[in-house]
Amino acid sequence: MKFMLLNGPNLNMLGIREKEIYGQASYGDLLAKALSWAAGNDVTVECRQSNHEGVLIDWIQEAYFEKYDGVVLNPGGYTHTSIALADAIKAISPLPVVEVHISDVGSREDFRRVSYCRAVCAATIAGHGFDGYIEALELLKSLALRK
Repeated sequence: MKFMLLNGPNLNMLGIREKEIYGQASYGDLLAKALSWAAGNDVTVECRQSNHEGVLIDWIQEAYFEKYDGVVLNPGGYTHTSIALADAIKAISPLPVVEVHISDVGSREDFRRVSYCRAVCAATIAGHGFDGYIEALELLKSLALRK
């Protein structure tokens, strides 16, 4: 079983940016947590991050063509602006994509409450910190086992 874990813009700055919202832990800490879970669950997780929308779209399509079992996606700021990301997710259906947000975007600025991705994702997990990524991976594993 293999999953792709994609992070969008500025997530490489975890531990540096807005610590009061995202905490002290670094992007490396996030990857270590996801890869540790993968090792303990006999699952391959490929982690990638880009600040560029088109690169994220290419990777979403790659997940389909390379026969991944699912995608965890934190679209970052593109959550609220990118119809193109939503279209890419829709295009790879029925491959499940779980949208993840470290913070509770629903309780932040009004514009953060809009997600173009949410309607085309299997689920959205927000406000659970790095644990939200593990929840997303567990959900994808459960969905893959049902096939």
